[in-house]
Amino acid sequence: RGGIVDDVALAKALREGRLAAAGLDVFEGEPRVHPDLLACSNVVLTPHIGSATVPTRKAMANLAADNLIGYLTGGKPVT
Repeated sequence: RGGIVDDVALAKALREGRLAAAGLDVFEGEPRVHPDLLACSNVVLTPHIGSATVPTRKAMANLAADNLIGYLTGGKPVT
């Protein structure tokens, strides 16, 4: 997913004011972040932890359990 964003073009758009701000959680070439993005003051960069909330992690665990139950009982997994 990180490859979807052109880091250089995004940083340029941020510097030039064509974009007010950006927030990214996934980067091409993780864990490295392109230096042009690091130089921008109007960008929020997080280390691939965007889903690290209690409700989201509970939902992920429940989905994994539902998939396992579906597989083990001969049914179809949810996803």
